[in-house]
Amino acid sequence: MKNPVERLTERLIHGDSQKAALVFSEKNRRYFTQFPATDGALLVTAEEAYLLMDFRYEEAAHYQAKYCTVLGFDSLMEKLGELIQKHGIKEIYMECEQLSVAQARRFEAAFQRFGAQAVLDETLDSAIREQRMIKSPEEVKKIEASQEITDAAFQHILPYIKEGVTERDLALEIEFFMRKQGAENVAFELIVAAGKNGSQCHAVPSDNQVHKGDFITMDTGALLDGYHSDMTRTVALGQVSDEQKAVYDTVLKAHLAVIDYVKPGVVCSDVDKVARDIIEKDYPGTFGHGLGHGVGFEIHEWPRFGRGDSTLAAEGMVVTDEPGIYLPAKYGVRIEDMLLVTADGCRSLTKSPKELICL
Repeated sequence: MKNPVERLTERLIHGDSQKAALVFSEKNRRYFTQFPATDGALLVTAEEAYLLMDFRYEEAAHYQAKYCTVLGFDSLMEKLGELIQKHGIKEIYMECEQLSVAQARRFEAAFQRFGAQAVLDETLDSAIREQRMIKSPEEVKKIEASQEITDAAFQHILPYIKEGVTERDLALEIEFFMRKQGAENVAFELIVAAGKNGSQCHAVPSDNQVHKGDFITMDTGALLDGYHSDMTRTVALGQVSDEQKAVYDTVLKAHLAVIDYVKPGVVCSDVDKVARDIIEKDYPGTFGHGLGHGVGFEIHEWPRFGRGDSTLAAEGMVVTDEPGIYLPAKYGVRIEDMLLVTADGCRSLTKSPKELICL
């Protein structure tokens, strides 16, 4: 597979020397060049891609950035003007979803001075979104490496789950372990929710203590080499009631049904329905969020396994499968894997056991 810049050039510019794309957002600049910086721009032309960096990042970019030529600048607009005139560019596609109205107007006025037009529609945003939905083999390897840390963190934390330990203590231990294993950071604010807090699907770890008979839901992930992982497991401290076991088994049934269903060509909203129908049958109104989301360079990417997403699943997509049941003021259960869509089905990138663990 060609590198990210080459893929965008083929998708959008088609060898037309009068067209270019300006990638302005921090996340997308890093996606295309593998270089992290809080400021700058990437200009992609038919002939070459230019990563424009100010003094703070220019030297490091020369060492680290890929698939582009690094150029320093004192004035971004003037440097863009030089390149516009050098390549005879007449149209520049912009990331409209990432620009404020004021920024868009400034670029539009500056480009007009150099004889070019800013294309302020969804063309570039859609092209990037469609490209990023399909992960390259190299991207899949990076996501798997990130998930290996998350799987290891799950095994590491189990002995720490004892009566009296707080949600915050568990979350801190998970984060500390991930960083010691080489993670750049956690993928998001980790969720650890015990007992009644488990009915809050995005609960914030607190001083709430774990007690015998509690479900403990842990939604965790690592950030490694720019790529995220995302996994949820619900475990129990001690024995659980028949009701708790029935709820857990229903969530697991929905989760496994999705793995059996996902393959290229299925509609993303239909994947959500597979899990939702199972849960709604016995626990109506308890599954209030979408089934899943894309994961990769960002923790929430396209597509969505959710109602209203008509995207067709395609080989190379990485999407979460995370059904849940939330019983207010009682407890909650969620089980989440990342699924890689393959040529004839899907493969879970998550290795941690799904069967209920009673500690």
